Amino acid sequence: MLTSANRAFKALRQFLTTTQLLPLAWHFSPQRQKHTIFRFRLTFGLWTRELDMLPHGKLSQIFTGLTSPGNRPRISQRADVRGVSNNDTLKLSWKTDIGLIGEATLPRSKANAASELVPTENSWSAFKEYVAGVESGRFLFRGQNEPWRLRTSFHRSGRADLLRFMREDIPSLHRNLSARTKHVFNLKDPDEYGAFLNLIQHHGYPTPLLDWTYSPYVAAFFAYRGISNADADNAPSTSKVRVLVLDQRQWRSDVLQIPLLEPVTLHFSIFEFLGIENERMIPQQAASTVTNIDDIEAYIASHPREKTYLSAIDLPLRERRRVIQELSFMGITASSLFPGLDEACEDLKQRNFEL
Repeated sequence: MLTSANRAFKALRQFLTTTQLLPLAWHFSPQRQKHTIFRFRLTFGLWTRELDMLPHGKLSQIFTGLTSPGNRPRISQRADVRGVSNNDTLKLSWKTDIGLIGEATLPRSKANAASELVPTENSWSAFKEYVAGVESGRFLFRGQNEPWRLRTSFHRSGRADLLRFMREDIPSLHRNLSARTKHVFNLKDPDEYGAFLNLIQHHGYPTPLLDWTYSPYVAAFFAYRGISNADADNAPSTSKVRVLVLDQRQWRSDVLQIPLLEPVTLHFSIFEFLGIENERMIPQQAASTVTNIDDIEAYIASHPREKTYLSAIDLPLRERRRVIQELSFMGITASSLFPGLDEACEDLKQRNFEL
C-alpha cells in the first residue's frame, strides 16, 4: 500500500518522464523591509520544454491522471516567502495558499574561491604507474593548467540566466553558424541540440558544458597545453598542473542524469554527444558534462561523503618538456587531437622550436 508521499513521488516521476511540461515558479515581486530581510510572492505556472508558459490550471489536469482514481490533487497556486540573508547563508521560509509550509538554509556560493580538493601529488613516472592500474571506461579525466575550482566557461563569465542563454544565445549562434557548417542542425532534435552545444563549446563559445576525456594521457596533454617549455623550466618547484578524475560510472549509477539545462532541478549530468561537424571528439575520446550549477565542486561534495566521485592529481609543471615528448610518442599531439591547419602548425612549432 503506497503512502500519500510515495504516491506523490511516483506521480511526479511519471510526470517528469512522460510529459513535455515542467513546473517552475515564474513570477515574484520582492518587497524589502530591511537590508537583510525580504519577502516575495511566488506564483506557480508551467514551462514547456519549448520555453512557453502555460496557465496553472494545467497542473491539476495533468496530475489528476497520475494519482489514484477519485483522489483529485490539491496544488498550490502561490507561496509567500520570507528570507533573511547574511554574509554566509540565505534562510528562506514559505507558506502556500493551501497551507503547505517549508524552510531551507542555503550557504553562500564558493564558486569564486580556490578549489577545496585535496590533490594527490605525483611525478610523471608515478602518474604513468597510476594509469596502468585504472579501470578502463570507469573514469573521466580533465586537464587544467592550474588547480582551478571546477566551473563551466558560462558561469566563469559571470552569467547565470540559462533561460536567456537558450532563448537568445542559441538561436543567434544557430543563425550565424549555419552558413559555415555543412550540416544545418535541427535544434528541436535533442541529439542535434546537444551536438550543437558541444560544437560551439569546442570552438570557444562559453557554455554550461565541461569537456572531459576517457584518456588520462589526453587530459595530461591539456593540463600542459598552452605553457611554454621555457616557462615550465623556470617555474618554482611548487608549481603544478592538474588532472581531475571523475568516477563517471558511480556518479551515473547514484545520481539522476538529466538531459536538460532549464527549466529543471539542479543537476550535473554526463553525456556523449553526436560528433556532427566535430572531428575532435574521436581522437580526444571526448565526453561532456552538462550543468545548471555554478559551484560544481561543492555540489558533488554534497553527495554521500563515503564515496569519492571527484578527485585531483597534481603534476609538476617543470616536467612539461618530458611529458609532451612522451605524449607525442604516443600519438597525442595538437595536430592529432585538433584536425586542422592551426593545430598542425602548433605541433610543428613545438617540434621544431622546442617551445
